[in-house]
Amino acid sequence: MKILKSTLIDPDHNKIYGIFAMASSFLVFAYSQQIGAIAVVFYYGLWISLVFVDYRRVLGNYSRYFWIFAFAVFCFLSAFWSQAPGVSFRAAIQYLSHIACALIAMRVLSTATLTQGGALGCAAVLVYSLIFGRYESDALDGSYTFVGAFASKNQLGLFASLGCLLSYGTLILSARKGWVFIALITGALSFYNLLASQSATSIITTMAVLALSVAMQSTLVLAPKHRVILCLMVFLGALLCGTVVLQIGGTGSLLEAFGKDSTLTGRTYLWQQGIAALSESPLFGVGYQGYWVTGLADAERLWDEFYIPSRNGFHFHNTYIETAVESGIFGTVCLILVVLTTLWGHLARFLTRRRHVESLLLFAVAALLTCRSFVEIDVLFAYQIGSFLLYFVAGKLTVCRAVIVRPVTRTIRTVRYACTKDTWAEGSGAKILSSLSHIAD
Repeated sequence: MKILKSTLIDPDHNKIYGIFAMASSFLVFAYSQQIGAIAVVFYYGLWISLVFVDYRRVLGNYSRYFWIFAFAVFCFLSAFWSQAPGVSFRAAIQYLSHIACALIAMRVLSTATLTQGGALGCAAVLVYSLIFGRYESDALDGSYTFVGAFASKNQLGLFASLGCLLSYGTLILSARKGWVFIALITGALSFYNLLASQSATSIITTMAVLALSVAMQSTLVLAPKHRVILCLMVFLGALLCGTVVLQIGGTGSLLEAFGKDSTLTGRTYLWQQGIAALSESPLFGVGYQGYWVTGLADAERLWDEFYIPSRNGFHFHNTYIETAVESGIFGTVCLILVVLTTLWGHLARFLTRRRHVESLLLFAVAALLTCRSFVEIDVLFAYQIGSFLLYFVAGKLTVCRAVIVRPVTRTIRTVRYACTKDTWAEGSGAKILSSLSHIAD
């Protein structure tokens, strides 16, 4: 049986494979620790195998990706001065290959396929969590909450947040009734899990990003220049309102509404410890994933203070502090470059083009991950949905689809006249010349 290349790598014709690969990747990211190494091998097979179909088209021009790979390459180099070089080297190789898979997916999938496959993937992940999930106490706030089939309620909240956002994206990109029904079911399922997780981070960021997305979508009726002016006015107004809220203590009221105290249930203490660890190696850090290593004094002390007997799955609950501790100021700058370029790039596309719904959705995904980055670390590790989506969205900025100009067709009519010496003299010659000049015009 012969399989056409377009059914695997053409974004306009590979919807079946793309949806399957994306939904399967979501399942791998969610439960690879439970399934084992075979899940990771399957994930690589979904994307790396496409290189052998048409490597030029699948890989593209990697000279455009230098800013995307900057942070991952620095993580690889950090293995040479890491306090746990073996751990750093292995983790950096995994992270680099994970980014390569995200960029391959970016090259072969359209945004509509991303939203549809992602919505199905989130639905499968959340259904599994509802069937086989459990309740656990949180080490930070001491609450007893539903964590699904995950080790943390924040991970369940992340997939629920993505389910809400990707369902919204499916609704505005897919006109078929079947996909509308799937999006509504996935959205309702995601919203239920979002509330069940009781993750303040996930609930606040999801509501904020969805509200922002709907507001941005409503501006599509405006011309690009008017959209830019409106966006600038809204940004200045939001900045002013935020300043007022901080002055009157509105942050404390918001935290109390979600059952959080002023220390964010221990996060501020963790941030202080992270900043103290950064001061010991500020420029280059202790090495990628070289801090939370069994046997190292600082990590053991914090695990003991926060009652983490398993000694894994714990971090500083801040992407930039975690990055600074492990890769120093230089590594943090590289990561911030990726995040800000992605945000600004898709926002600029949305504001300056007539109707660019795809950039609206990609910006919303990047905004969700950015909002969460101040209290979580969704984008720093391999085989995580957050890092996959960040580099997928960043890579879309390097793809400019060619504009196809349809050729102009003209109908040429053949004019025949019986021309003899007599008819030419009677005026047939003048008629022929007149017809030829009309055809030329």
